[in-house]
Amino acid sequence: MCARVASIGLRGMEGYLVHVEVKAMTGVDSIVIVGLPDASVKESKERVAAALHSLGYSLASQKIIIHLSPAELKKNGPMFDLAMAISILVSLKELKTTIPEYTGFIGSLSLDGRVQPVEGMLPAVLAAKKQGLKKLYMPFDERIPVLEFKDLEIVYITSLEEVILHLKGQGTIPLFPKAKVVENQSNYTDFQQIVGHSFAKYALEVAAAGEHHVFMTGPPGCGKSLLAESFPSIMPPLSKEAQLEMISLYQLSGSSCEHTDIPPFRNPHHSASGVSIIGGGQYPRPGEVSLAHRGVLFLDEIAEFTKKTLDMLRQPLESGKVSISRTQATVTYPASFILIGAMNPCPCGYSGSNTHYCTCTPKQIIAYQNKLSGPLRDRFDINLSLRPVNLKSVTTRKEESSYSIRQRVDEARKRQYERYGSEIGNSRVSYDTLMKTSPLTADQQRTLQKFSYKKNWSNRTQIKIIRLARTISDIQGSTGISDQSIWEAVKLNSLVEKKDVIRKKRA
Repeated sequence: MCARVASIGLRGMEGYLVHVEVKAMTGVDSIVIVGLPDASVKESKERVAAALHSLGYSLASQKIIIHLSPAELKKNGPMFDLAMAISILVSLKELKTTIPEYTGFIGSLSLDGRVQPVEGMLPAVLAAKKQGLKKLYMPFDERIPVLEFKDLEIVYITSLEEVILHLKGQGTIPLFPKAKVVENQSNYTDFQQIVGHSFAKYALEVAAAGEHHVFMTGPPGCGKSLLAESFPSIMPPLSKEAQLEMISLYQLSGSSCEHTDIPPFRNPHHSASGVSIIGGGQYPRPGEVSLAHRGVLFLDEIAEFTKKTLDMLRQPLESGKVSISRTQATVTYPASFILIGAMNPCPCGYSGSNTHYCTCTPKQIIAYQNKLSGPLRDRFDINLSLRPVNLKSVTTRKEESSYSIRQRVDEARKRQYERYGSEIGNSRVSYDTLMKTSPLTADQQRTLQKFSYKKNWSNRTQIKIIRLARTISDIQGSTGISDQSIWEAVKLNSLVEKKDVIRKKRA
């Protein structure tokens, strides 16, 4: 008898339906797995045989052929163990229950018949829902949130015996404790604790509201890292869908992730390789750009990263996803994040400072700033030139808290989601949609053309100004792009040119 049950295979974040077909024939004891299995799948036959033997089922004098369909896709991981065991029992007529096509099985088997969780279970569940399965048997894993879907019934089990009894209509599935949920308690520094930098705080508010990339330059100790590390405290909480995406990516990378609605914040060291930043490996795993999905990627001392690594960021910054091609497979991971880059103006760090003497030559300053290519610089929407805060000139007024700023950011995001009909910000929406929903007036177009001609802006820079102006107007509650927002957008995008810094040094 030929048996067939459903399971889920993964190719990056994308899942596909796998039919586990089993044919049992009289012959020499053997189990053969076909359908492009990798080493971990080939080892499944030993685990499955031991688990069935532990439950008293004999495979003596049986030649068992297991086919993982579709045959042209590479299969990896021990996720098919449970489906193989159930399909073998049906083929041997040890399990005489008819299993519907819309019922799936995922999980790894131990030698005594227990069902264990594996990496990538959450994206597998999301793929099962997308593929139209109605019921899914899987092991309970406290590392992922409790899942409740309208069209997918999830049956949590602990052993193969429990699955068999449940399919026969006997026995009950034990109740499992709910996964631990971490309250929204941010450990990030509150903006209220940062003295001064009022313009930089406003710029970061705009960046959080519209998901704009930020580039900061300034001497050591001026507050670049402090502002960047405090940035997640003003970002709105993640939606349920965004949380599931975040946890799925962390599972696929093998990293731990708490169940929280706080956006992720990644801060890799400048010695990190291109593979660790972008992702890769023999079986491509997510890199830092994907682990920062829906959150923040902070590159401190960005000029110290290799130029090759930095140029790799250009694709995910533009498309919001990263494609990794290997001989084994080509996978695509989401990578929609806010990039914050920080660097010193020169190798010694004090070019243009009023308190320290710069020891760098103009040639060294140009060489140092040229470590960032022009195309990468052009992808930053907001440019900030920071200076140390003079505590003597700071007023005694109370600084605004991150909570009050986050409320304005949240309201601005809601206006964008309502305007575009999906969770997409001003920085990522298509230009056609942006202009269709927020057209410029004739005066505003002339103003932009005037600035563009004077400053020799590229087309990308002009579009960035419009996107920034749209975000500023959202914060202000304006239905259209205001004239004031365009002036503020130009100011946020401006940065002291390196030739001006050099001129100051010579003077």
